Amino acid sequence: MFDIMPKPLQYRRCLVSSCLNHFLKKSVFRESENLRLFPVQVRHKSGGGFRPKKKVYHRVHELDKAIDLKKKPSLILQLKSMIQSQKHGKVLLRDLEKHVGFVHKWNLMAAIEKYPSIFHVGGGNREPPCVMLTEKAHKIAAEESEATESMEPLLVNNLRKLLMMSVDCRVPLEKVEFIQSAMGLPQDFKSNLIPKYPDFFSLKVVNGKVHLVLENWDSSLAITAREERLSRVLDRSENRKKVRITKDGNFLGPNAFKVSFPPGFRPNASYLEEFEKWQKMEFPSPYLNARRFDSADPKARKRVVAVLHELLSLTMEKRVTCSQLDAFHSEYLLPSRLILCLIKHQGIFYITNKGARGTVFLKEAYDGSGLIEKCPLLLFQERFVSLCGRREVSVCNDQLQSSSVIS
Repeated sequence: MFDIMPKPLQYRRCLVSSCLNHFLKKSVFRESENLRLFPVQVRHKSGGGFRPKKKVYHRVHELDKAIDLKKKPSLILQLKSMIQSQKHGKVLLRDLEKHVGFVHKWNLMAAIEKYPSIFHVGGGNREPPCVMLTEKAHKIAAEESEATESMEPLLVNNLRKLLMMSVDCRVPLEKVEFIQSAMGLPQDFKSNLIPKYPDFFSLKVVNGKVHLVLENWDSSLAITAREERLSRVLDRSENRKKVRITKDGNFLGPNAFKVSFPPGFRPNASYLEEFEKWQKMEFPSPYLNARRFDSADPKARKRVVAVLHELLSLTMEKRVTCSQLDAFHSEYLLPSRLILCLIKHQGIFYITNKGARGTVFLKEAYDGSGLIEKCPLLLFQERFVSLCGRREVSVCNDQLQSSSVIS
């Protein structure tokens, strides 16, 4: 006869734990098409048997919130640009679907109704209804050209740096166009900005693709944002000789990165000792050709972190989508498992899957949910969006209407 008696409880628990342990050890971070984040689950053995311990990616809720705070301004600025692009400075409401599609049309319709201080609906009788900027919004929108002109020297230098970091000092034009909004480049940069600086840029066809090519190398630009920040910090530091690692992982050395460990991450002493060695490790400049270094060398791996740091520093908001960052794999010889590199250095970078696409932040550029240093174009955008104000309802007099406060 077959033995159908139940096994002892402890034996069954061990059997189930062993099967689960074998299965969960195969669970790793997976990279989907939009590079979303998945947790790793493993089981660790302790004195009391197998105990489940879930390794999660530590969230930074302030940076998650930064994505949500961008939704309303993005909608307002998109509609503003759409109106300004029209010949008569107005868009017919019936044409919104033609510009943005059926679904997004209703988001714009809601914005038009919600922000009458920015958008005015005209027409009627024999004229079809259309949306245009209010007089005050039109006046502030006229200041955008001044902000754009003041940005031009910065944009030219950032574009040169972008090319200088690539292995061949050239990048396919389609990839530059893919990241142009993050860098603050104007829509017509291909026809206006590039021909304006023939000593710096040229367009050439390489392997059937149009590339943006660097014409002249400038060693004065081969200084990273990390080095500039560190020099300012060291100049202000009185105890320059007493350089030491702290509990927050920061180290005032020439090869160190500013780090901010996420809430809930508690490094122990051995971790901090290893991290101090990594902070002190010398590494080649991101502006040196990546082909000169062995990718397995720890110094070369640290250089990759510096390349990612510098690339994010060249953007306006010090953040890009995961797909935008992934697009520069071949130009900068980035690691194949790029997402794991970013996760490993979560004190420097932060990945969020909030919004429609995953986004990579440079953590040191943010204080809470706000960007610390803002370029003239971002300051203009904030000034324009502030026209929507905020609604304040008086609790003393129910008959008072909500008022709009313009900051």
